[in-house]
Amino acid sequence: MLAALSGLCRSTGTARLAAATTVSGLVAASVLSGAGTAVAEETPRTEGGATATNNGLKTYGEAVIHGDGGDQRVPAGLFEMSVDGGGTLQTYCVDLHNPTQRDARYQETPWSGTSLGTNKNAGRIGWILQHSYPQVNDLAALARKAGAPGLTEQDAAAGTQVAIWRYSDGAHVDALDPQAEKLADYLEKSARGVGEPRASLTLDPPAVSGRPGDRLGPVTVHTNASAVTVSPPADTATGGVRITDKNGKVITSAKDGTRLYFDVPEDAAGDTAHPADSGAGTAELTVQASTTVPVGRAFASENRSQTQILAGSSESTVSATATAGWAADGPIPAVSARENCAKGGVDITTVNNGDEPFTFQLMGAGHTIPAGATRTVTVPLQEDQAYDFTITGPHGFSHRFTGVLDCKTQGAVTTQTAARLPNEPSPASVGGSALDTTTDLAETGASALTPLITGVAIGLVVIGGAVLVVLRRKDTTPDA
Repeated sequence: MLAALSGLCRSTGTARLAAATTVSGLVAASVLSGAGTAVAEETPRTEGGATATNNGLKTYGEAVIHGDGGDQRVPAGLFEMSVDGGGTLQTYCVDLHNPTQRDARYQETPWSGTSLGTNKNAGRIGWILQHSYPQVNDLAALARKAGAPGLTEQDAAAGTQVAIWRYSDGAHVDALDPQAEKLADYLEKSARGVGEPRASLTLDPPAVSGRPGDRLGPVTVHTNASAVTVSPPADTATGGVRITDKNGKVITSAKDGTRLYFDVPEDAAGDTAHPADSGAGTAELTVQASTTVPVGRAFASENRSQTQILAGSSESTVSATATAGWAADGPIPAVSARENCAKGGVDITTVNNGDEPFTFQLMGAGHTIPAGATRTVTVPLQEDQAYDFTITGPHGFSHRFTGVLDCKTQGAVTTQTAARLPNEPSPASVGGSALDTTTDLAETGASALTPLITGVAIGLVVIGGAVLVVLRRKDTTPDA
């Protein structure tokens, strides 16, 4: 980490730990039916785009949060993130009351998978990002519009963050510096709604299925990059599955709107846990590009670290993956999952491209997907709840989906001792009196609870949970 993570958002580690430990919910052990048990292919919740590590606050001033417990002074400004594969992102916080974990890893995420998905003012936040620092780097011009002479980069970052918090969290918050406060007021009053920016790179759908001997797909590329590189499945060199267009021509590069197909030979085995199961297998393709991530894209973490929104991007590496599964007969499932904050859970979408119905149990309820049909089932979760689904089926089919539902910005108020990292700006009460460090400080640096949260999460995965997600053949066969 380039610098100690500095505080922005209120630490609610205790409340979140309680949510993770008291809800037995969906950190669950999987149970497979049938003769064989396949090792689950882990599928992160990512839908493609940039993946990055938070390096902490880089340009910031101070703000004052006014609350029932008194006033608190907090640092406010721009975070910096390092992108996997190369590139740098600048982000603001849209999650004031949640902590930032040390070295938290973030994934580009649709608004629907964050608190922005249910925030009627999300479009106003997007407008602020487009019309303020660092997108507007002419500070003199920005100062004239805001009536804030002498505006510095630190003032501009603090004022922009304060304006965002007023819309993202409904917070009663002011910038400490008068010029930063003028900018915050100007941005808040001027903001208008804009649409969600498109993803830097995604593949749709992320999973397909069908018969060996067919071209499975299409999988459509969506990107703002001029071109993307297509990496085929690993066994392509030996005459296995190829990535082609609809006419069977091999594709190694693509652009926005390109439709990709998995060309599966009739004798393809693929990556299957049942090699003796003739005609069944799986394969994965990856696309990658270098582009600037659109301003306003959300970034979420899987370890309960505050949600961020993009304010600026260098040329950065982005990627996405899609999977294909095939079998000679019976039900042939293609399963994907995405968080849905509007419904407070995870949408699990199953497509059955086989010739028999596909039946599965989900949270005690049975679901049947007819041959050739698609169904989406929403698994309800509590806020901050970790989930770990293993979806299984015939021919060794197995996918694992993991994550943490983080859809709200307002955490429960807690009393705890806050830990600060060296060189972290010290929160202080307004008015000159010493701040009681036993109160819920506005802080997002590495919390002392981080190791405990991690340990509990690992323990829950080992112990399992109360919910069993079982996908099985409706009729009894050796592969069921």
